[in-house]
Amino acid sequence: MALKQLANHSLMTHRNINVAGFFSCVALMLYALYAQIFLNLAPCPLCVLQRVGVVVVGLLFLLAAIQNPGVTGRRIYAGLMALVSFGGAGVAARHIWLQNLPAEDVPACGPGLDFMLDTFPLSDVLAMVFSGSGECAEISWMFLGLSMPVWVLIAFLGLSIYAIWGNLVSLR
Repeated sequence: MALKQLANHSLMTHRNINVAGFFSCVALMLYALYAQIFLNLAPCPLCVLQRVGVVVVGLLFLLAAIQNPGVTGRRIYAGLMALVSFGGAGVAARHIWLQNLPAEDVPACGPGLDFMLDTFPLSDVLAMVFSGSGECAEISWMFLGLSMPVWVLIAFLGLSIYAIWGNLVSLR
């Protein structure tokens, strides 16, 4: 009953829902930049891929808000946002897996992402990034006992649910 009342509220439009999704992604990126600049937490290659996912989802929310499409367009946007969010969640899950490997199984540190992009073909770069490196396995930040990739996984799952609900639910 409460969801139905919420969906019928005059401010609950598909455009406003997508604007809120966009600003959620902006907030995630602002914190990532804060952590990098002020907490000196340099992002590993998997962190960079997760950031790309957040940016892409945010841009999809923004495009959906600007376009304010009909039912078919909202379904397409919801599907695209969910697809990118699930992809980002997969990268975050891989990152969590690397962080929980025993020390002897952690891959050796590799070259930086900038060097790899300048030197190797994109397919090789993606293969190297997803294999992970020692820097990806390091846990240098925790909040409430959860590492950054766990929080990013939660954020991606939340964004996917929000995108699907916000673009598929019937509003007035």
